[in-house]
Amino acid sequence: MIEQRQVTLNDIDTPALVLDKGRLKSNIEKLNTRLAASSVDLRPHVKTSKCIDVVRLALEGGRGGITVSTLKEAEYFLEYGITDILYAVGIAPGKLDRVFRLQSKGADICLILDSADVAGKVARRAQELRTTFPVLIEIDSDGHRAGLRTDDPEIIAIGKILHESAGTELRGVMTHAGESYNCDSIDAICKLAEQERNAVVEAAEALKAAGLPCHVVSAGSTPTAMFCKDHSGLTEVRAGVYMFEDLFQANLGVCGIQDIALTVACSVISHQPRRNLIITDAGALALSKDRSTASQENDCGYGLVCSLEDSKPIADLYVRGANQEHGLVTRRSSKIDFSRFPIGSKLRILPNHACLTAASYSEYHVVDGSIEVIDKWKRINGW
Repeated sequence: MIEQRQVTLNDIDTPALVLDKGRLKSNIEKLNTRLAASSVDLRPHVKTSKCIDVVRLALEGGRGGITVSTLKEAEYFLEYGITDILYAVGIAPGKLDRVFRLQSKGADICLILDSADVAGKVARRAQELRTTFPVLIEIDSDGHRAGLRTDDPEIIAIGKILHESAGTELRGVMTHAGESYNCDSIDAICKLAEQERNAVVEAAEALKAAGLPCHVVSAGSTPTAMFCKDHSGLTEVRAGVYMFEDLFQANLGVCGIQDIALTVACSVISHQPRRNLIITDAGALALSKDRSTASQENDCGYGLVCSLEDSKPIADLYVRGANQEHGLVTRRSSKIDFSRFPIGSKLRILPNHACLTAASYSEYHVVDGSIEVIDKWKRINGW
């Protein structure tokens, strides 16, 4: 009998998405530990991983359900028995029939919205379908995206529609402090976390003062979840990228480079000594064209270049440019020693934004502190 050789990262086709299980588990445990002493539930956001194997680890010992950003995610995770789902994107009325189909299969799927007009449409369609749609009102805590400001009278108007209509259930309020990604210090994140908490709690109190129910008070982003000092008034916290982390989070101070669990394996395909460039096969599709770190003090280009063996950054090599299937790697301070990186050799790239980088792939090559591939985990994409 011929003994089967262990597959390593040297054997796989590139570009490929690599996930370090040890770092993943450590990142999950870090946030779980922070929240363990509080009374709030952690409702992990699954939009980053889109993978049942990852989410099962995130839910171990948890008290909450999951957060999704697409109905396809909801459908996928429901197939694996996860029924407690928050669809945390403002509901388009045209998607309500699809939500109803999820309900008919056992999902307790909660919607969000921020207008009385949409609330009325949701209620009417629910009555036509002879169902009840649970809903959270979206609160704008930082001017970052959608939602209503805490003092907006429409919050009460929406609450009354949802509570008084036969087809809807007012469950509470939610917010997302997206501006936390623009903070330049831990102190700034802490202040925004308190601003986020205050806004959603004030909205909840306004609903209760109007005689309306508000059982759920939901807040969260990875930075504010990691550094929120006071959870008073909240019932749950949401976060997603904390499982993987990325260069943007590292620059914020949320994690260290050594905590980033997601990398892209790539191959060296060309040397360009005159331009001091190494060309790899991990370009814009493999890494995404997210340049979020450009606004930070440490601009990482399209990603930092690491060794295949341990994903530690190599000197100051980084991906300067990215065409569709080509990554342009250079050094900031000196000439590249091309002999260290032969044509055909493999490297790993730390991504700026884990969510967008992962979106081009259908699977993770799972490792655990080495180059041995211990498993392959499927992921889903689409809407």
